[in-house]
Amino acid sequence: MSIPYGVPPLRFQDSVFLVFMNRLAALMFALVMVYVKGETYKNAAPLWKYLAISFSNVYASSCQYEALKYVSFPVQMLGKSFKMAPVMFWGMAMGRSYKAQDWGVALAVTGGITAFLMSGPIASGAADEGSSVWGLVLLATFLGLDGFTSTFQEQLFKQHATTKYNQMLYINLGSCLISSFTVLATGHLGSALTFLVTQPAFALDATMLSASAVTGQWFIYSQVKDFGALVFAATMNVRQVVSILMSYVHYGHSITGHQVLALFVVFAALSYKSSAGFFVSKEKEKEQTALLKDEANKIGNDGTKATADGKMV
Repeated sequence: MSIPYGVPPLRFQDSVFLVFMNRLAALMFALVMVYVKGETYKNAAPLWKYLAISFSNVYASSCQYEALKYVSFPVQMLGKSFKMAPVMFWGMAMGRSYKAQDWGVALAVTGGITAFLMSGPIASGAADEGSSVWGLVLLATFLGLDGFTSTFQEQLFKQHATTKYNQMLYINLGSCLISSFTVLATGHLGSALTFLVTQPAFALDATMLSASAVTGQWFIYSQVKDFGALVFAATMNVRQVVSILMSYVHYGHSITGHQVLALFVVFAALSYKSSAGFFVSKEKEKEQTALLKDEANKIGNDGTKATADGKMV
């Protein structure tokens, strides 16, 4: 969104078209995986729930891409770390409660991100410093919509026992319909396709983006199903650290000493939350295994006793 292509240099402008390409690739992947796994193509949850997630997912991604026109990539990636708070607010709206350590981590992350934004440059190289405010608005909208997406996905897994490929299939189908309708309604389809055909470098980058988006979706669905939306929000820190560091090295973004300290606070808090979530999951697995063993032993003992009693009679 901020890198020019061709001569004269032009920038691709339609964020929703990129979302459509990503979701189309994910839909094709889901169709294949449902067949490979022998799962049913029938929807496991009501269609309106898939569509609600599709709507928030499409426009969250659109805001994410659009924000890159106004704020730098490291700022966007750091802003994603703030998604714990929206996830917690959406979770409370749906009847969940959280521990004091969850609120402590969220507070540390919020403070670190605020310090980062206030102590150094945040604008994209393609925009002036004043327009970065609009970039932050887009980023905040992304966080709210994305928090709803992951929280509602977790609900589908728990309430309707959907598989990750069932969710991928119907959510991406809905996302394709919503994003394609948006592109058609805004009249950007022709210009987007022309840019895609006439700029081979952009076509390659867009294809790589779609491939990475499909891979990312697979990990997201797997983690939300196995660990929940909040742990998923926290464990994004590894991806964010690597992405931010690579961006600073590759694009030469400037960073101040105070911003480095703020990054340390944010990722220390997220690392704590990630490790805590991992160990809690391991403890739950041990408890479930122990309970199953106890039940098996009880059944075995009862069976032996009944046989002995039968012989005595």
